[in-house]
Amino acid sequence: MLEMTRETFEELVSQALDQIPPELTKVMDNVAVFVEDEPDASDPELLGLYEGTPLTDRGEWYAGVLPDRISIYMGPTLRYCETPEDVVHEVSVTVVHEIAHHFGIADDRLHELGWG
Repeated sequence: MLEMTRETFEELVSQALDQIPPELTKVMDNVAVFVEDEPDASDPELLGLYEGTPLTDRGEWYAGVLPDRISIYMGPTLRYCETPEDVVHEVSVTVVHEIAHHFGIADDRLHELGWG
């Protein structure tokens, strides 16, 4: 497993978020991104997770709810990658993948687009 400080990993997540085009970040709504050490034990190799209500499913009822949550998991990412450059790439792909879920894009479509 690669060694990397949490601070460095968090910076990679921040850099990946900074690469999201401004026209998309402007319409992101009520979503928070977190770095977590490990996912739930039921899926120990999960690299990222989106939890919430996608923008495409929100209606007039959507008010006063907690923010959607995007978790990027450090442990599985470092176990999956072989080099620091792999980590940079995988974090970027994972961040885009989870933000796409916020926009209502399903896994099958993300795989078709090469972001799966």
